[in-house]
Amino acid sequence: MVDVLAAPQHVKTDSSLRTLTAISVAHWVSHFHLFVLPMLFPFLKAQLGVGYIELGFALTVFGLVSGLTQAPIGYLADHIGARKVLLIGLCVGGCALIGLGLHLSYPALIVSAAVLGLANSVYHPADYAILSAHMDVTRMGRAFSIHTFAGFVGGAVAPAIMLALVATVGGLGALIVAGAIGPLVALLMIAMSLPDASAADRRADGVQAPQQNVLTPAIMMLTIFFMLLGLSNAGINNFGVVALMSGYGVDLAAANFALTAFLGASAVGVLGGGFLADRTHRHGQFAAAAFGINAVIMLVIATVNLPSLLLTALMTSAGFLGGVIAPSRDMLVRNAAPPGAAGRAFGIVSTGFNFSGILAPLLFGWIMDQNLPHWVFGASVAFMVLTVLLALVTDRKPQGASEVPDSRLVHS
Repeated sequence: MVDVLAAPQHVKTDSSLRTLTAISVAHWVSHFHLFVLPMLFPFLKAQLGVGYIELGFALTVFGLVSGLTQAPIGYLADHIGARKVLLIGLCVGGCALIGLGLHLSYPALIVSAAVLGLANSVYHPADYAILSAHMDVTRMGRAFSIHTFAGFVGGAVAPAIMLALVATVGGLGALIVAGAIGPLVALLMIAMSLPDASAADRRADGVQAPQQNVLTPAIMMLTIFFMLLGLSNAGINNFGVVALMSGYGVDLAAANFALTAFLGASAVGVLGGGFLADRTHRHGQFAAAAFGINAVIMLVIATVNLPSLLLTALMTSAGFLGGVIAPSRDMLVRNAAPPGAAGRAFGIVSTGFNFSGILAPLLFGWIMDQNLPHWVFGASVAFMVLTVLLALVTDRKPQGASEVPDSRLVHS
């Protein structure tokens, strides 16, 4: 009798694990594809005879297309099914790189960047919609953390993989091989029987629940919250090394080591944050506390010239705290989303990251042009303080948003 009762739970656990693995692999691909073109800039510059401004414009096109299509793709995921959207995105992104490898030209680069931006817009709404619908709610924070960690790993290994590909099959071959990963992973998703998530999840007892407006004040506040999160980290990620070298007297090796420690600790923090997110219902307060401490650490870095060892220790602590809040950040969105609208909710709030990606290079580049390297960290502190305030504001349980999703713990 015990075995009979335990069997369904075992099946559900296996299904959840398979779903999480599949979605995490897809997220790995999304972050890996983000770095393919930047890692090939030296090759593309030589082959196309263009400057870095022209190459940078391709990334701007990528960011604009991705930002403008996140919300529509979220609606599409809820309407036709997140599984379908995710599979299409993997194939479209892969084909964009394969096409560029087969026909390399500057116009083709811009088209490829635009198509990659479109493909990139599917991952957050589709991934989170499927996870929200099929993971045990008591382990949702850990599921989000593993999903985020897989993306971190994809970005971390991209430089080494692209370097190895260029050395073995050349620049054009590297584009084709990197692109082929997308369709291959799509086939893997099919083989793993990746489940779907769509508007059908709004059915309760066979009755279609009325569709609710997802553009709620909470979702709009979370979009700004995501933008501020992106702005608070972008300056450190992109300009931290040059700021430390020019304003703090830190040499290149020490500055790179401090940034590496920051990024590595962020990845570890994401995993730890998943366990913490599953143990609290006050995700906004937890995120605010962690980021508040982070702001204090960054304020010290911004105002005091520290020895390299202490600087690295503080950067490591800041990176860990920044990673810890990621699962709670995602839980805030899930809790604010109306039933069956996780794809739309995550699609909308993720545009905040895209906006920060467009604004941050301009802002922090201007700061460095004004020879104010300390303000790379000072501006990050200001954005962190604003993020803390918004986290507290958005930590409200929306009426009816969490009860229905929580009742369907697993779909197999």
